[in-house]
Amino acid sequence: MATYLEVRQLFNDSDLLNKVTVAVVIAANNLLSGTPTAAEKAWAAEVFSRPGIAGKQAVMAVLAENNALSVAAIQGASDSAIQSGVNTVVSTLVDALAGV
Repeated sequence: MATYLEVRQLFNDSDLLNKVTVAVVIAANNLLSGTPTAAEKAWAAEVFSRPGIAGKQAVMAVLAENNALSVAAIQGASDSAIQSGVNTVVSTLVDALAGV
C-alpha cells in the first residue's frame, strides 16, 4: 500500500499524468458518443478545452480510488487498467464540476 506521502508524490508523476490525461480525453469522447446529460457535456467541454487540468484532477481521483495499491503497481498499470480507473471516476468528476 502506498503511503499518503507517496500518493501525493504520484500527483506529479509525469508519465502517470500523461497516461491519465489521454484516458480522460478518451472517456470524454466516449461519453459524448452516447446520450450525455448537460453536466456530462459541460465536463467533456472542460476536458477538451483544458486536458491538462482535467488529467490532473483525474489523477487525484484515480489515486484516491486505488490508494491500497503499491507505488510500483500504480506506476506499472497498463493502459487498459488506467482507462478502467478513469472510467470509474468519471461520474465523480462530472459531479464535482457540476457542484453536486
